[in-house]
Amino acid sequence: MDLTNDDVAEILALLDSLPYDELDLQTPRFRLTLRRGPGGWTEESQTLTEPTPVTAASSAPVPEPVAPEPATAGVADETEWDAAGLVAVPAPLPGTFYRAPRPGAAPFVEVGGEVHEDTVVAIVETMKLMNSVHAGLRGRVAEICVQNAEPVGQGTTLMWIEPDA
Repeated sequence: MDLTNDDVAEILALLDSLPYDELDLQTPRFRLTLRRGPGGWTEESQTLTEPTPVTAASSAPVPEPVAPEPATAGVADETEWDAAGLVAVPAPLPGTFYRAPRPGAAPFVEVGGEVHEDTVVAIVETMKLMNSVHAGLRGRVAEICVQNAEPVGQGTTLMWIEPDA
């Protein structure tokens, strides 16, 4: 099912009229979580793989899902950073990169700041939806590659993280 811009606008208007601060929607293909915060709605989504049925007669191992490698598009000198052992935090979608939850607020992270897997490090706004960007690993922020309010493409490296040893 494809949604038009009008469909998305209608869904957002409906969400804004409700007293709820969170919507969690799960289908066989994807899971979508929307949360209302001070800066508007934020979105987290994940694509789900089809379940693999296992029968008692089957002796073949069930393959584990494989996480995609972090994208490194938009980085001037990937080799130097890869050799240094840093990990890219890519933009999950095309949109506008924001370092803080709202104008005038403190940034989510600064260079040298510690992060954990679930730490929100930025927001990418796409079609009026605020999409939280998570660090994805434990470590320290080594570099922030994009300026606040700058447009980014999907997979653009937003920042580099030095993983904990």
